[in-house]
Amino acid sequence: MNMQVLSGLLIPFVGTSAGAACVFIMKKDFKENVRKALTGFASGVMVAASIWSLIIPAMEQCEGMGRLAFMPSFIGFWLGILFLLLLDTVIPHLHLNTEEAEGPRTKLKKTTMMVLAVTLHNIPEGMAVGVVYAGYISGSALITAGGALALSLGIAIQNFPEGAIVSMPLCAEGKSKGKAFIDGALSGAVEPISAALTIVAAGFIVPAMPYLLSFAAGAMMYVVVEELIPEMSTGEHSNIGVVMFALGFTMMMALDVALG
Repeated sequence: MNMQVLSGLLIPFVGTSAGAACVFIMKKDFKENVRKALTGFASGVMVAASIWSLIIPAMEQCEGMGRLAFMPSFIGFWLGILFLLLLDTVIPHLHLNTEEAEGPRTKLKKTTMMVLAVTLHNIPEGMAVGVVYAGYISGSALITAGGALALSLGIAIQNFPEGAIVSMPLCAEGKSKGKAFIDGALSGAVEPISAALTIVAAGFIVPAMPYLLSFAAGAMMYVVVEELIPEMSTGEHSNIGVVMFALGFTMMMALDVALG
């Protein structure tokens, strides 16, 4: 694995860690409107990345199938949805601003389940970065170095507020700033790990690249619809979440087209 690919895999983790470091410079947790804005922005980035960086390249690789060019993306997308549904069911986790945990019953601490929720959220993002870099390495997936970097940077940008959203509430609930930062940063450690594993797996099944790209897209969309959009829409003044969703979407779209 060359340095260009390795750095691409680590960029999203750096974004999460930088966001988690906000706990050292901010005295209070985010206000509700700020949290909605950050969640909306992350949602927009993930939806745009799913479309421009994953689904469209997957369909372009299947143009030879004619009218059935959509089929690998259709199948892969649904597999990604079902995979995240399975993880959502078997891993105990607690979303922000909720009191009732999801998944099997457990005696884990509330803060631990909050970190697990974000870690679960980060798995498809790591897979997305991994499969795009796998396509670039293979040279047969119509994915350029710029396109792979665009996705990595986009995920890192949306990971910045995500890291802060994890570390700040943990600190507010009594954890030391150092421990809150470590938990926030570690919630993003799953991304380079899942990305590296995806590259290894893709190396053995290059012909399945369209399925893998759309699989990652489906997994990311599951997270957006099941977790992020409800968080940005609850309560009053949800319009800030919608505006920031549009900002995140257009920024990721522009980044992918400009670098790809």
